[in-house]
Amino acid sequence: MQNIIAAKAVGFLEALQPEFKTYMEQVVKNAKVLADSLQYCGFDVLTGGTDNHLVLLDLRNKGITGQELENRLANCHIITNKNAVPFDTEKKTITSGIRLGTPAVTSRGLIEDDMRVIASQINLCASPYYESNIGAIKAHVKALCEKYPLYKEDK
Repeated sequence: MQNIIAAKAVGFLEALQPEFKTYMEQVVKNAKVLADSLQYCGFDVLTGGTDNHLVLLDLRNKGITGQELENRLANCHIITNKNAVPFDTEKKTITSGIRLGTPAVTSRGLIEDDMRVIASQINLCASPYYESNIGAIKAHVKALCEKYPLYKEDK
């Protein structure tokens, strides 16, 4: 119980810092650009966009299930979650949607232009040309990860 209280105290202290507000503003900006970019690619973004850190896609117009797209994206090192959508016609274990979040990529330093790249790679993963583009998708993901490493070595 003491660990939980301590963790909450640390979390609240972080949330009070000015940097946290800046970070959260960037999280929302990234989510909005990701949603807009995916809509531009023809995805059905539920609620027409987002006001927070999440983007929910209804994939029925793309002819692919949430489970299939989640697997394709994971194969290309883009981690998402399949997600049920309103009036979903698929089983809960398959789903007709995926859920995307921007806090993790924002923590790495990615910005709005990078969200457009991510959207284009998601679009390729959902396309009938996925198999012939796997190498190119993985290369784009690798380039983004190298541009924004998780850790920077001290020299």
